[in-house]
Amino acid sequence: MGRYLLRRLNLFLATSLVLIAVLFITTSYFPVDKLYALTGIESPTLQQQALSRDEFKLDSNGFNQFLAYTEQRLSGNLGLSVTSHKPVIDELAQVLPASFELAIVAGLLAVLLGVPLGVLASLSKNKITQHSIMAITLTGYSIPVFWLGLTLSLWFGVELGWLPISGRINLLYEIEPITGFMLIDTLLSNSIYRMSAFIDALLHIVLPAITLAVLPFTVVVRITRAAMLHIMNEPYIRAAEARGLHTGTIVFRHALPNALIPVLKNMGLMLGTFASYAMIVEVIFSWPGVGSWLVSGIYQRDYTVIQGGVLGVALIIIFFSILIEVLHNAINPISRKEIYAAN
Repeated sequence: MGRYLLRRLNLFLATSLVLIAVLFITTSYFPVDKLYALTGIESPTLQQQALSRDEFKLDSNGFNQFLAYTEQRLSGNLGLSVTSHKPVIDELAQVLPASFELAIVAGLLAVLLGVPLGVLASLSKNKITQHSIMAITLTGYSIPVFWLGLTLSLWFGVELGWLPISGRINLLYEIEPITGFMLIDTLLSNSIYRMSAFIDALLHIVLPAITLAVLPFTVVVRITRAAMLHIMNEPYIRAAEARGLHTGTIVFRHALPNALIPVLKNMGLMLGTFASYAMIVEVIFSWPGVGSWLVSGIYQRDYTVIQGGVLGVALIIIFFSILIEVLHNAINPISRKEIYAAN
């Protein structure tokens, strides 16, 4: 197992270096001075120019420049934002919690609703129920996320007026950031209006979370159904039925835990797609996360924000993809056997 973890760590480092190399090469093609693209300082003084050229080794060869670029980026020096003139690393740290909060809520919705429907679709003998569930998942998988987000905003936000369609919370509430997660910070607040603020934050996250949850929800339903159909025909399930165990006991104690293993694996494989959908959702609902921040930087040609945002999002996706793979192999007996056999 130790060798396997070391290989995964090497994979993370190698992939990260390739990513940084791509960003380094891309920086040279920005239609601005390279020093400006690297630092975000529009009119640097002579001292700032000399310092930046020394930090990024601009007077040296390309390989030394790449090493210097890697060192600066990994040390947290992402430059200054061209538009706000603030450190990009600080802005990234400020918007990350909002994206994590939205992703966590959407992921929980997808799993908590998708797993029961997948189990129902696999166990139900009613053809209408099976076909209805699969039709819903196929429809949800086919709907463009931008159309869904705009439609939900129009129906529930504009016409019915039930839910807010932008932001994380009403500006009337002054909530001191503690964790960066608005749902938690409202409960931790000392304000007498904290419960009202929590409800308001909860209402704000409903529409973007539902919009973002549709794609993983459909995947969870389909993978759970396929896994349950396979597992329910396994010999140990037949043996449990022959011993007279209750169907609920067989499903929840023996079948479902094994069916969730491929669900976990497929959730890891779709992290990249999930992140790209999240960016679209954040823009539609003006959600102040990494996606809307990065898209705003692209529109404003904020080159340091573009580099910092792409680097941050990509590293997070790579890290969690490898982490999910490690967790999948840790809880899957067959994978553990293959790992130990390889070692």
